[in-house]
Amino acid sequence: MLTGILQVGQLPPQCTFWRFLTSLPVTVAQQLLKLQRLLRERVWEAANVRLPSITLDTDTTVHTLYGRQMGARKSYNPKNKGKKSYQPILTFVAETREYIGGELRNGDRPTGAQIARHLEAVFAAVPRCVRRIFARADAGFYCWDAVQAYEKHKASFIIVARKTPRLLEELEKAHWRPSPKTDADEQCEFQYQPEGWGKAYRFIALRYLKKDQTAKPQYQLFDTPKYIYRVFVTNMKGPIDLLVWVYNQRAGAENLIKEANNDAGLAAHPSEQWAANCVHFQLAMLAYNLNCWLLLFNREVMQGILLRGVVQPSCRLSQFPPERSADSVGGGCPHNREGFLAPNTPIKDGRHVV
Repeated sequence: MLTGILQVGQLPPQCTFWRFLTSLPVTVAQQLLKLQRLLRERVWEAANVRLPSITLDTDTTVHTLYGRQMGARKSYNPKNKGKKSYQPILTFVAETREYIGGELRNGDRPTGAQIARHLEAVFAAVPRCVRRIFARADAGFYCWDAVQAYEKHKASFIIVARKTPRLLEELEKAHWRPSPKTDADEQCEFQYQPEGWGKAYRFIALRYLKKDQTAKPQYQLFDTPKYIYRVFVTNMKGPIDLLVWVYNQRAGAENLIKEANNDAGLAAHPSEQWAANCVHFQLAMLAYNLNCWLLLFNREVMQGILLRGVVQPSCRLSQFPPERSADSVGGGCPHNREGFLAPNTPIKDGRHVV
């Protein structure tokens, strides 16, 4: 197929491609990201994708290394402890499953400044038709730099909080009440300003009694002698059960990373040279995006409104910005103040993804 597209009799041997890859400077990685940004704009226009709001899922992944690659570090590596690894950072658009930004990183955990720089690049790549952004991230992004970046671009975010002694004190003082709409025993919320942060934010929390030995999903938890906690920081005003439900859909990002690792060859770092591996990383994600963009054309469209095939069922977000109600547009679907479609809400009039 490739020879037909390129109109050549045969392809050069594999070693030729590797020599070409190792000859490229590291700046080509950023050029590939810019290329993907331009392609995304054209694909969305051609495929009639006009999403007024999107959800950005940011995560890191660990790639264990078995060679002598530059930048390898012995750091956080739960599956292969003590092995050297890379720890790239990636952000996906939940609605279209697209990779929107990321970079190959050494094995050290990202600093606050590196996270903020990554988020700035991601926001610059958001298509122009998007009017509101929702964002989800795990405890690795729990820092003031990340919150500032989200606030700067007016993104509605929810981030898993990291365990600290001061936060545990706040949890013990908080007013807890039953949580019938979640899998937790109790829930609470409070205003709290972590050390080094510029202002206080809304924290929501769930707690589970330790006597309950029932196996729970692989949440990011921290425990005390009596309870196990899940804690989030957010700038949204929705009910606790809805915000927790929204965050739980972020698990789809881990599946996208697995897909990129297994199908696009993201976890392969073929060279000892750092620049070549950085370029290979972006080439792999370009291949991943090409597949996503092809799928965008394979869906139903009616009157320019996205119907199906773009958002996973677990990521049902409202396609209307918060300042306009669904009723004013004619959708008639119940939404809360944050613009999310409530869990188990029936789909009406074909105006929401099913």
